[in-house]
Amino acid sequence: MFRDILGAIERSGAGEVVRTTPFLYPVLMSLHVLGIALLIGPAFIVDLRLLGLARGHVPVTVTMRHLLPLSHLGFGIVLCTGLPMFSAIALAVGESPAAVWKFGLIVIAGFNILIFHQGIYKTVMTWDEEQTPPTSAKAAALISMLCWTGTVFAGRFLAY
Repeated sequence: MFRDILGAIERSGAGEVVRTTPFLYPVLMSLHVLGIALLIGPAFIVDLRLLGLARGHVPVTVTMRHLLPLSHLGFGIVLCTGLPMFSAIALAVGESPAAVWKFGLIVIAGFNILIFHQGIYKTVMTWDEEQTPPTSAKAAALISMLCWTGTVFAGRFLAY
C-alpha cells in the first residue's frame, strides 16, 4: 500500500511537471541547498552559543533574535523545494533506507526545538549573559547539531 501511495504521488501533476520541465529539478535542488545553508548555518551558531561560545559577550536572547529568523526562512525554502522534488521521485526516495534516517532525524530535531522552546528557554533570563548555559541547553544544542548534520548526510545518500 505504501508503494501505491508513493506511485500516486510520483504520477501526480506536480511530479510530472518537476520530472518533465527542463532544468526544474536542478533549480529546485540548488534552491534546496541554499535553504539548507540558511537553516543550518544560523542554527549552528545558536547551538555554539548554547554550548558556551561567546558567553559574557553575546547574550543568548540576542543571538537567537537575530539568527533564528534566518533559520526559519531556510526551513521554509527547504520545505517549498523539497516537496516538489519528492513528488518527482517519490518511489526512489520512499524505498531508500536513507529516507528513514533523513525524515526521522528531522522529526527528532523538531521535537528537540519544541522541548527547548517550551521548557529550557523559558528560564533563559537566569543564564542569558553571564552564566554558562544549563546542561539541558547544552544537550539541546548537541542534539540539534547532530540531527541537522545527520539530515544532510542522509539527504546526500538519497541520491545514491
